[in-house]
Amino acid sequence: MAAFSPPVPFDPAAASPGQRLAVGQLLAACYALAYPQDPPLLPEREAEGLLQPAPDEATDHFVVWDGDTALAYASLRSSRSQNLHKARAQLLVHPDWRRRGLGRALAGVLGAHARTQGKTAVTFFTINFAPAGEPFARSLGARVVLENRTSRLDLGAVSPELLRDWQRRPAEDPYRLHLWDTVPDEYLPRAADLMMVMNTAPRADAGEEDWIVTPEMVRGWEAEVAAAGERRLLLAAEDTRTGELAAYTEIFWSPERAALVYQGATAVRPAARGQKLGKWLKAAMLDAVRAECPGALWVRTNNAEENAAMLAINVQLGFQPWAQTLEWQLGGQG
Repeated sequence: MAAFSPPVPFDPAAASPGQRLAVGQLLAACYALAYPQDPPLLPEREAEGLLQPAPDEATDHFVVWDGDTALAYASLRSSRSQNLHKARAQLLVHPDWRRRGLGRALAGVLGAHARTQGKTAVTFFTINFAPAGEPFARSLGARVVLENRTSRLDLGAVSPELLRDWQRRPAEDPYRLHLWDTVPDEYLPRAADLMMVMNTAPRADAGEEDWIVTPEMVRGWEAEVAAAGERRLLLAAEDTRTGELAAYTEIFWSPERAALVYQGATAVRPAARGQKLGKWLKAAMLDAVRAECPGALWVRTNNAEENAAMLAINVQLGFQPWAQTLEWQLGGQG
């Protein structure tokens, strides 16, 4: 077995451009192996993304080096102000260096670091396209806390009649739609409040408290998306009787990887459910994708298997099961 240097902390801001690019190349190589049919990740973009902190988040990075080449990478992310017991982990080993103990070495470093930070629950994801991930997770003693269906939609196969039907609204409908790249200042507090509806979605950690979203966090996410060379389109339904934003959906798209669109969150306030707002938003967003995302061919989304309502909407639109994604947890409540 070839020897390798132990994992060491990695500070993207203090690292050289060449070191950041080496990590970006590793991330792109791992993605290409797991998703060979996808538009490839751009190493330069991945390197730039290491410099962009997420709002209210602390991220610690670790790398296994062979000279100037990054062989393996891991990160531990956590909020600075909420759910302080939790952290999210990512661990990747270059395809040419797997089965040599690098992943286990990184996992040990991450675990020790999480303990020193007082984290009692660490979550991470595996996907069946990288089949080594599940047995590795089990070997660490992790347990599955949420099963997710990753689905894919062929935009060319979507029924125009279905989209038109879902966008028909009753006479004197009190709701109107807004499509934004950047949330206008006048709507920013309302948008932040609306995003907290995602606290009603299935969650993995029984000990997790509801997340609080602030206007500053929304602006930070917008900056993060822009720095990654992406667009985020957010479609919100406003109740004109009160000015409250009642529902929203969002997508992420990069012109550099134009064929693929990522569907983000979709949420409807509990009090506004039963009025087909979710179907309206999803249909209107697909029309927006066709108009705003030239070259888009596919939409990919991820839903908890227990989220029957959203899965039903996606299936009616034509989304097909594409992969299984498992959320795992080490520690925390069972």
